Amino acid sequence: MNQDNNVFGEVIHSYTRKQAIEDGVLVDVTKLAKEVGWVTPVALTRAVWDRYVKIPDGVTGQDETGRLWDLLWICRIQARLRGEGPEMLFKLHVRNDNREDNPPLVTLKAHCGPGDDRAAVVTILLPDED
Repeated sequence: MNQDNNVFGEVIHSYTRKQAIEDGVLVDVTKLAKEVGWVTPVALTRAVWDRYVKIPDGVTGQDETGRLWDLLWICRIQARLRGEGPEMLFKLHVRNDNREDNPPLVTLKAHCGPGDDRAAVVTILLPDED
C-alpha cells in the first residue's frame, strides 16, 4: 500500500497552501514573520488581513506593516508562553477608527500543522475559520 493512501481511499481533489496563497485566500507574511522571530512560514487568512491588518478608510496614524508586526508579535509571544498543542486562541487590541479610547480586544486563532511539503507552517485565522 502506498504511504500516501489512507483509509479514505484515493484523493479526488486537493487544494494546496501554495494554491491558496496564489489565489489570495491566504496572505503569505513569512518575510515579516521571520523578522519578528518566527522560524516557520506564516500566513493569514484573507479575512484576518482585511479586518485587522488592512487600514480601514479614514483611519490615520497607522500602517499595515505596524499592524501586522503587532499581530505577529502577540501571537508569537502567546505561542511561546503556552507552547502546547497545534492550535491556540489569542487576543490583541486592534484600532479600526480614530477614537482615542482603548481599541477593542479581538480574538484570533493560530494553527500550526504540516504544509504542502509536510514541514511545519502557521496559519492565523478568525476563530470560526478552518
